[in-house]
Amino acid sequence: MSEQQQSAGFWAELVAFIKTLVVILGLAFLIRVQIVEPFKIPSGSMKPTLQIGDYILVLKFWYGLRVPFVDAPVIRWNAPKRGDVVVFTRPDDPATPGEDDSAIHIIKRVIGLPGETVEVRGAQVFINGKPLQEPYTRWVHGGNIEGDFGPQTVPADHVLLLGDNRDESKDSRFWTVPFLDDNRIKGKAVIVFWSWDSLSRIGNLIR
Repeated sequence: MSEQQQSAGFWAELVAFIKTLVVILGLAFLIRVQIVEPFKIPSGSMKPTLQIGDYILVLKFWYGLRVPFVDAPVIRWNAPKRGDVVVFTRPDDPATPGEDDSAIHIIKRVIGLPGETVEVRGAQVFINGKPLQEPYTRWVHGGNIEGDFGPQTVPADHVLLLGDNRDESKDSRFWTVPFLDDNRIKGKAVIVFWSWDSLSRIGNLIR
């Protein structure tokens, strides 16, 4: 084989490799944007459901079809339900600096739905005046007075979100505007795929 043929073969293989790499990277980007994305839990606001250092998978298509660089889903087929653990971003809020910059992903549980009146007194949440049963919560101080909230009614297309570790969570109760536009929800957390806290937590479904 001549030197010219060897050179042509090398460049043909290089082009084929680059094409394959582009396809792989494109598929990886599509999966991350549309289907599933990993997140790391940075704080204890969702204990005992999620521990610091847990790595979770979030289904980004759970509530609708999303496209890159567009905040709201272009097609929506599900609305957030009470009890969903969701990842979201929110506008900067002077009441909770450093915790809610729109570039930072936050994780909390959906508690209040559109049209519902939500109130928190002590270690009890009330929905439309009725106590809400929440087996997933922890009130390490028995309910702080600073965490009392409402009653307030959730506007249309918004939700109210609380951390499971209620006395150590800066959630909707502390925000200047307590309700989140549901377009800011990026997806639903579904499973712990790695945990530095305990290997036995790997594979736990998030409920």
